[in-house]
Amino acid sequence: MDHFLLSLFLTLPFFFLALIFYKSRLYNIKTNLPPGSLGWPIIGETFAFINQDHEKFIGDRMKKYSSKIFKTNVLGEPTVVLCGLEGHKFVAANELKLFNVWRPLSMQKLFRSSYQKASSAAIPRQTEKQIQRASGFLQVDALVHYVKTMDTLVQDHINSHWVGKKQVDVYHLSQLLVLTLATRFFWGLEDQVRVEKLCKLMDIMMLGLHVIPLNVPGTILNRAMKAAGSARKEIMEFIKEKREAISNGVRMNDILYYMIANPDATTGRFMPDNEIADKVMGLASGGFNSPAMTTAFIVKYLGERSEICESALLEIARSKKSGEPLNWEDIQKMKYSWNVALEVLRLMPPLQGTFREAATDIVYEGYTIPKGWKVYWTVSTTNKDPKCYAEPEEFDPTRYEKQTPPPYTNIPFGSGPRICPGKDYARLQILVFMHHVVKRFKWEVTDPNCKIMGGLNPLPINGLHVRLQSCSE
Repeated sequence: MDHFLLSLFLTLPFFFLALIFYKSRLYNIKTNLPPGSLGWPIIGETFAFINQDHEKFIGDRMKKYSSKIFKTNVLGEPTVVLCGLEGHKFVAANELKLFNVWRPLSMQKLFRSSYQKASSAAIPRQTEKQIQRASGFLQVDALVHYVKTMDTLVQDHINSHWVGKKQVDVYHLSQLLVLTLATRFFWGLEDQVRVEKLCKLMDIMMLGLHVIPLNVPGTILNRAMKAAGSARKEIMEFIKEKREAISNGVRMNDILYYMIANPDATTGRFMPDNEIADKVMGLASGGFNSPAMTTAFIVKYLGERSEICESALLEIARSKKSGEPLNWEDIQKMKYSWNVALEVLRLMPPLQGTFREAATDIVYEGYTIPKGWKVYWTVSTTNKDPKCYAEPEEFDPTRYEKQTPPPYTNIPFGSGPRICPGKDYARLQILVFMHHVVKRFKWEVTDPNCKIMGGLNPLPINGLHVRLQSCSE
């Protein structure tokens, strides 16, 4: 503790002086800014933003200032929050014209070059092209060939971690499952011991995504940075092993192989290992937090509504013989099951909002958003809007059968040109898991009111535990 206080005492003055110098230009802008408050100097309203219930943080300020737009200061950045359907549409329509991608400083520190601006000279043109081409592994044409293997891997996971257990922590098992699948399909990693080690490190890292960017002993970011260093070391070792296998003539078909084996067609430059490690770690994080949270909360909601669980079971189970694996056609038939997932994503979005940066001065609703300020759009202003969803607090998967929701109201994978490239892959893994778990178990949520972390990611703080009963019992 003494070491922590000494580090804090020595570091904080330099930290705040640097921030004050860097931000002075942004804060002293005299223009027609949106209503709102920038809070305390530098810190602003960060503590409320990262700790408070997100709906409350946004909702209170919408009532106080404006239901469409307000200013705040979070994570060391002057920020304008765009609310509601029109705000979502405005960001989506102007992604490549008025807005740049931006990630909080804590996230940039964790994943280094993975979150630098695409226009930065630090990212070679070849790297950008490789990443764009690698997204082909997430397209439907590729996913069709994943179903059989994914079906086997999901059943193996259930047999290893669910069968024979009276109680399980669904959240942490969901993390392990999604990382097992992602590393198998996109890295070619089959060593489960290594996957479990990476899973524990990723769990620590995820807590540092949206925090005050203070990297001194004892802080959340410091623990996350140490975990990221250990994870990067593991990945670098695996890349080395993969390079050796490639040099020995082993052929593979995954994103990591593509990054290692394919040079730039013009320059002949190969991506260096440390850069590959940063990229795949960033990609892994995107496919870790959100699907794990969604999978866990699907189990929670189904455990609390047995009739919905039964409907999901009947959708496919009747047409499949015992032991018969799922195929792509089965996945397309799971419309009710996917409506269950969409409803969970509406009620418990795994990411409450996304940041952008104003690429130029922007006028919206009569107010000016200055160039360089951050723009935050939040899903909570439409997901539970009674004008968009009747009885918005009710868990009702059938609402999507009765009426198609208005565009931009439930966008768990984003929208516009920056829509999540892994949305179809996420849908596949969620449906395969849901099929097998409802077919093999009944369960009861041990704590329906389990404590959920505030801020951007609604993580179950102490896990999400269920009591299991096998359907064969």
